[in-house]
Amino acid sequence: MNNPTFTAPFLIGSRNFPEDAQKLVVEINRSYNDIANCVNARTIGIFPTNRRIQTGESWFIRGFKQATLRQVFQFTAAGNIPHNINLAEIGGFTRIYGTFTNGTNWYPLPYVDVIAANNQVNVIVNPTNIVITAGAGAPPAIISGFAVLEWLSNEGR
Repeated sequence: MNNPTFTAPFLIGSRNFPEDAQKLVVEINRSYNDIANCVNARTIGIFPTNRRIQTGESWFIRGFKQATLRQVFQFTAAGNIPHNINLAEIGGFTRIYGTFTNGTNWYPLPYVDVIAANNQVNVIVNPTNIVITAGAGAPPAIISGFAVLEWLSNEGR
C-alpha cells in the first residue's frame, strides 16, 4: 500500500509576487493550486435531505484515496426508511448517526438509556432501509428526527 503524505490545509499569510511576467505566471499558478488544495481538503458542512454530496473527507484504507458521501434522511416514527444506496457499490459506511425528539427533549441516535437497556433506540442499515427500532420498555416517543449516513465512495479508484 502506498503511504500518502498528509499535510494540513494551511495557507501562508503573505506571498511575494515577482515582477518578471513569466515568474509571475508561475507564482500565480502555484498560489491558485495552494488555495484550491486547501479549500478542497476541508470537511463540507452541507447536509442535504434530497441528494448525496461529498463530505470533503479523504480515506486511505484500501490503498487508494476514497471520498465519502453524505445524505440526511428525515423520519417521523420508528421503522424503515428507504435509503436507495446499493451496498454492493460502496466501500462501507463511515458514520451512521442522528437525532430524534419526543416533542420536548432531543436525543442522540442511537439512544442509550443508562438505567434500563430495554428503553434504548437502535439504528442499523440493511440493504434497503435505515431501520430505527425502539426498545420494548418505555423509550422516548419518536415524533421526528434525522438519520445521517456517510459512506465510502468507490468512484475514482
